[in-house]
Amino acid sequence: MKTQDFLNLLETHKDKALLFEYAQNQLVGANYHITEIKHTNIESVDCGANIDSWTETVVQLWESPNELGKTEFMRCFKANGILNKVGRIKPFDPNAEIKFEYGNTLFHTTQLFVNDYEIKDQHLIIKLAIEKTDCKAKEACGIIESKVASSETCCTPESGCC
Repeated sequence: MKTQDFLNLLETHKDKALLFEYAQNQLVGANYHITEIKHTNIESVDCGANIDSWTETVVQLWESPNELGKTEFMRCFKANGILNKVGRIKPFDPNAEIKFEYGNTLFHTTQLFVNDYEIKDQHLIIKLAIEKTDCKAKEACGIIESKVASSETCCTPESGCC
């Protein structure tokens, strides 16, 4: 999901509670805070020597130990206000992919992308997912999408990709 799409979603549903599902049927606690927003510029070179660049917006979610047992979730209007304040200080790239950084004692800290969202009762539920790693230079590496490539296919010196 693009940053602007997320901001539009918050504005459209400003009266709803904002929930984050970080794994199936697992919600970030109602005691969460938005503690940091990162504007990230990524410049990369893949194993096929292809150069790429893109931007991401990373929103960090943190559960306050001082608010354990809290049952009311942050409203969309509050989250929208936080993001808009940040956007006035450091403007967003509206086309940047938005990700959420989160972890707890049972779930390793990672950056999650928005896989989907759901409106349920008075809740906007943002469904997050882990993005699996992938080879961006499959053609150069000789990887055929329908087959699972062995490590020998892509990582031998004569493959032309490593």
